[in-house]
Amino acid sequence: MAFIEIRGLQKSYRVYQKQEGLLASLTGLFHREYRNVHAVQGIDLEVEKGEFVAFLGPNGAGKTTTLKLLSGVISPSAGEARVMGFVPWERTNEYRRRFALVMGQKNQLWWDLPAAESFRLHQQIYAIAPTDFDRTLGELTDLLDVGKLLNQPVRELSLGERMKMELIAALLHSPEVLFLDEPTIGLDVIAQHNIQKFLKHYQEVRRVTILLTSHYMKDVAALCQRVVVIAEGQIMYDGSLAGVVDRFSTHKVLTLQFAGDQIPSDLDQYGELIEAVAPKVKLRVDRTEIPKVLAALLAGHTIEDVSVEDPPLEEVIADLFVQSSEQAGKKSKEVLAVGHSGR
Repeated sequence: MAFIEIRGLQKSYRVYQKQEGLLASLTGLFHREYRNVHAVQGIDLEVEKGEFVAFLGPNGAGKTTTLKLLSGVISPSAGEARVMGFVPWERTNEYRRRFALVMGQKNQLWWDLPAAESFRLHQQIYAIAPTDFDRTLGELTDLLDVGKLLNQPVRELSLGERMKMELIAALLHSPEVLFLDEPTIGLDVIAQHNIQKFLKHYQEVRRVTILLTSHYMKDVAALCQRVVVIAEGQIMYDGSLAGVVDRFSTHKVLTLQFAGDQIPSDLDQYGELIEAVAPKVKLRVDRTEIPKVLAALLAGHTIEDVSVEDPPLEEVIADLFVQSSEQAGKKSKEVLAVGHSGR
């Protein structure tokens, strides 16, 4: 059995449709209209012990909902899941002592108290032995370099410092599974780098199984070997990070440096011009056309330097999200058309 095993997991919500206007609001007091939102639609997934897996997807794709299901915060509409052999939404104490959930937009620390006080509360909640608590807290504060901040009220800490404290609180009981939902959201570049460095080191040393959601591709590239792309509540891709580019990118970026200070005027026949600062240009070229385009350019122009690169990961993922949204919209229209024709 896999460490995390998901079969046909689904979660739907019934959402009240509030109409605009006073009359509509009054009508809504007596007659309400609802719509069903399918946040997760039949996910199948297996994660082995010690893996660091990224969950990618646009807002509303179902990433956070999936983490909430796996942590037992909410129950599914259908399907099943097991984490370390436990059914998450049964919420057994044994399971809750073996995982942790960190949400970048939610606080688990007392705002007006020093972080040290919240850590003591966690010690009591998880029944951590004093020697284990002192050792683990010392290791984590050293790794994150926050020892001098432990007795400072949480509300006085910067966003990056607060996130470090949130991670310490989540890891004090040495969980075997860690769910991270946007842990670097809103952080500056330096704070992001520090969090990434810590998570990479901690996971390599402790071999904790981690599921990470993030909109920052640098988080994913720095931490994860495996990527799961989820859109419209369904898994669209599950594989390596490099495989995302190979599978979903339709073009490459061709960078050319021409001899002299002039840029040829016929470049549009070779591809889409992205950038032109003489004597360098960047072209977006179809992947299948690269050999032919290069041969034609070298035959017709004097080129001093050339490079062929994959497009930025952020661009590939963004294009994938747009495609999935368009496909979902098309399916919705088809369903509506069938519904109307059947009346």
